[in-house]
Amino acid sequence: MKTLKVNDKVKVISGSHKGKEAKIVRIDRVNGKACLEGIGVVERHVRKSYLNPTGGKKTIHLGIDLSNLKLVEAASSAKTAVKKVDKKKAKKGAK
Repeated sequence: MKTLKVNDKVKVISGSHKGKEAKIVRIDRVNGKACLEGIGVVERHVRKSYLNPTGGKKTIHLGIDLSNLKLVEAASSAKTAVKKVDKKKAKKGAK
């Protein structure tokens, strides 16, 4: 079984968002939840504090359990290597 990674396209197979497809934004392996782009976004009201002096509303992602997701398309993680070639050394090796 392939593990889910960030930027993979997944489909929700159960729950209130069943049938929707989205890209993974963040994964929390400790709790076994994934945050999806545009799904499970809610607004929380934040009280004024030292860290948040203005207060107001804050949008957060609610995680969806990894067992409720099915991989549709894996993110391309293929890295291409670029090798620098010295022209002088290449000519000496050709003789």
